[in-house]
Amino acid sequence: MENASDLKEEFVPIKSRVMVSAADASVNFIQTIIAGGALTYYFVNVRGLSPIFAGIVWLIFGIWNAINDPIFGYISDRTRSELGRRIPYIRYGAPFIAASYIACWIEFPNFTTLSDESMLFLQLLIFLFFYDILYTAIATALYVMPFEMAVSNKARGSILVWKLFFSVFSIMLPLVLIPLLQPTTGEDTTFYQIFHVGIGIFVGFFIFISTFFYEEKHYKQEEPHVPFVESVKNTFKNKSFLIFEVVSFTIIYCSVGLMMGLLFYLDEFPENPMLYLFAALFAGIPVGIYIFIGKQQKMGVKKTMQIMVLVFSFSCFIILIFGRLLIPTMIGFFGVGMGIVGGYFLIPLMNGDVIDKDEDMTGQRREGMYAAINSLITKYAASLAQAIFLFIIAYYGYNENLKAGEQSDLAKTGILLGWMLVPGILLFLSFITMRWYPLHGEEWVTTKLKLAEIHRKKEQEYLKKLGFKYVE
Repeated sequence: MENASDLKEEFVPIKSRVMVSAADASVNFIQTIIAGGALTYYFVNVRGLSPIFAGIVWLIFGIWNAINDPIFGYISDRTRSELGRRIPYIRYGAPFIAASYIACWIEFPNFTTLSDESMLFLQLLIFLFFYDILYTAIATALYVMPFEMAVSNKARGSILVWKLFFSVFSIMLPLVLIPLLQPTTGEDTTFYQIFHVGIGIFVGFFIFISTFFYEEKHYKQEEPHVPFVESVKNTFKNKSFLIFEVVSFTIIYCSVGLMMGLLFYLDEFPENPMLYLFAALFAGIPVGIYIFIGKQQKMGVKKTMQIMVLVFSFSCFIILIFGRLLIPTMIGFFGVGMGIVGGYFLIPLMNGDVIDKDEDMTGQRREGMYAAINSLITKYAASLAQAIFLFIIAYYGYNENLKAGEQSDLAKTGILLGWMLVPGILLFLSFITMRWYPLHGEEWVTTKLKLAEIHRKKEQEYLKKLGFKYVE
């Protein structure tokens, strides 16, 4: 054992911080495209799959996630290898997620006796299935990598800052690029397919290369683990987790539904130019940063989240009611911009508190299981957002064979309803649900301080074994 004078402060090299954060953002970038509605729009409006069949695909896909995600979280937490328990999935899964992403966009010829629509249905279902297996493996591993790369909260925080920075691009770039590049009914798709092939190759290569710039600390592999069934039960015994999942489900549902509906909205409401709407959206982002990030420390997570979901909800209802008029729609987009940035900042803070509460209850840190179950619920939110939107527009007479701008007034009403009604309701329900969120006030502050002291002692122990000194 080294003397205290020989110990040094734990430090994560900047190349490691940047590469793991950029890899995480790369996976989130393609996931935003896949789950954000671009793939569904492509299959429905460009390739001719009916909204009903596309909706059924997303419902089936959601059921698969109910099996896939928690099991992988459990396996990942218990993996043993020289590379660690997360990096093998990231490194060796990278080429396969690239291939499955590319396959989603290629127009394969129909050599079977099945109808073209049946083949489209099977292609969307099968390639989504393979893509999601790889996405779950890689994204869950990257999500918890800061906790595997560093022991001290200070060192972990230096990674999370970069993750937050890169996450802005992974969310916003698809929002801008896809409406600009997406072909509509009857247009040539060659360039669009090449674009996605290029994206898939780049993301797969980058994720693979990134794993040579960071490494895990192996002490976590030695910690004892709770059996799978007991681990799942303990997760759902955490009341704060249940409330967190209501809000987390809502934020993901809204993010996916808003991006997907936007593609259909821009086609049918050309009187509201995309440039003006995006200007309002991006104008709302710095205001959201100031209120929901800058003032969060003073107001606390609970109160800040309540304000955010209420503003977000009212903004959705404004667009729902006045979505045919430019100025009110711009006001709604301004509020949506505030809500998006607030949601993506506050959700991780709530998640951290929920895991802290679990540690207080069980004595263990189980980030992998919580990440897996949260992924299960939020990915089902993404599936439902697409399915419900598609079912609503189909009910209101949306015709996938018509060119942009040719839908009936009834179908346009269906687009507005499918786009904004459910998000507005869910956000308002989240506002009400947050009333019972228990992790706030003096008692919780005391619990956090107690946990911080436990972490401090553990960090001192682990760091000393690794040759580092503990720094406040």
